[in-house]
Amino acid sequence: MNQNQNQTMDEMCKEVQEEVEKLVKCLPKVTQRGSSFEMIKYQDSWYFITGNLFRNVVTFQKHFVAKHTDIIITSLPKTGSTWLKSLLFAVVNRANHPINQSPLLTCHPQELVYSLETDVYSEAFPYPRPHHLNEVKPPRLLSTHVPYTSLPESIKTSECRLLYICRNPLDTLVSSYYFFQEYMKKFQEKKQDFATKRSLGDTFEDFCNGKSLFGPFFEHVLGYWNMSLERPDKVLFLKYEDLKNDPELHLKRLAEFIGMSFSPKEENEGVIKQIVELCCIKTMKEVNKSGVINKFFEKKSYFRKGEVGDWTNHLTPSMVERMNKLMEAKLEGSGLSFKLLS
Repeated sequence: MNQNQNQTMDEMCKEVQEEVEKLVKCLPKVTQRGSSFEMIKYQDSWYFITGNLFRNVVTFQKHFVAKHTDIIITSLPKTGSTWLKSLLFAVVNRANHPINQSPLLTCHPQELVYSLETDVYSEAFPYPRPHHLNEVKPPRLLSTHVPYTSLPESIKTSECRLLYICRNPLDTLVSSYYFFQEYMKKFQEKKQDFATKRSLGDTFEDFCNGKSLFGPFFEHVLGYWNMSLERPDKVLFLKYEDLKNDPELHLKRLAEFIGMSFSPKEENEGVIKQIVELCCIKTMKEVNKSGVINKFFEKKSYFRKGEVGDWTNHLTPSMVERMNKLMEAKLEGSGLSFKLLS
């Protein structure tokens, strides 16, 4: 980039920072129960102020320009998006890489499908990692946890495709709790002054009250669910439980949706099954035993159990009853339901 371009980008960064500082002064804020992590409510969703996530989201909203060929994975955290990233990458790149030479055997899925708010528009903005978006060959494989209503207009109005994956709220809650325990430990290791005594009960209360990261949960899910009904050519709605139950069937759906269907020859040669095995949690755990993502998250922290119904080992009957009542109230009349056990 030349000097004029650098100056323009510096001005863009300054503009975003000034806007974020103004928003932080006037928008509602809460501190997570059992921790010192402060969240801010922006466009009816919650984001961490700690760690600059909120700034990253605002930057993404203001400066991302979608291309018609983009394929964007959308989800709440800990709902199967890492698995979906590996599946999507393998499908799109199956002609470029034989299964036994796939980059997924050496790289984390997060390194191959770029998160817009934690990779592209993170602290490295305006020089996104690991490549400038304009240098990425189509189709660009991207991801975001931002709710549908808060997506940049270019995503909504372009012909880019959205793959949304959700997971039943009980397993989402448990998986989120264990993942973010690791997140808070990292801050503690860096000797930053954050409490790390957040219990599963604290997480449950915040979740039920709608004060969860990128949440509220049900509003996030219903936003994409409704758009998948209104624009089935735009949004493919997937459930983690369905993927677990019949991964080959839903991988075929995914391939058809993005315009890269498996040929009869590929099906006969077992390509679909090979991709499923390549992307299974056992393989991903083996590949990602060590190393970090964005110099912060342990790669292995993205792969815990990947089971349907693990919540039965962690939640009390009263918690389950409360969540079931909340789920019934929030999803009533939507046509959406969750399978809680395999």
